[in-house]
Amino acid sequence: MAAVSPQAPEGAEVSAWIGLGANLGDRGAALAQAVEALAALPATRLIKVSGLYASAPIDAGGPDYLNAVAELATRLEPLALLDALQAIEQAAGRERPYRNAPRTLDLDLVLYGEQQIRSERLTVPHPRLTERAFVLLPLAEIAPERVTPAQCQAVQDQRIARIQGPEWAD
Repeated sequence: MAAVSPQAPEGAEVSAWIGLGANLGDRGAALAQAVEALAALPATRLIKVSGLYASAPIDAGGPDYLNAVAELATRLEPLALLDALQAIEQAAGRERPYRNAPRTLDLDLVLYGEQQIRSERLTVPHPRLTERAFVLLPLAEIAPERVTPAQCQAVQDQRIARIQGPEWAD
């Protein structure tokens, strides 16, 4: 029961936006290493990285998160990109003991071109994209055309602060 639309031409680059987050260990180092790993993915180029944001955990408690969003140009198909993101998370020690558990690294495929994907493994656009300031604000920073003022207004009560510009990822 997978629905995918529209497909990029075979071998064409697609813009993909990845949400990055960490709230355990050396969060800044984890995100910097993740950006390096994203840039090293096959058939993929790192285009932009947002500034670094600090945000409160949504449900499970724990330390504050550091968050960012990266834009990639990739020829990887959506599920291949998802597999690559999960491999980067595992290499960073990611464990999934329960939903929204604190984590060493979280990488979410937020948007993949104009595609709408609904499968057992992947939903794009990310199903909670419009509920999360920690994704919307960094995404608006690097791709303002992808976020509406109404979406930002809807999350204005969430605790989040931009703590560093995009140079953090250099």
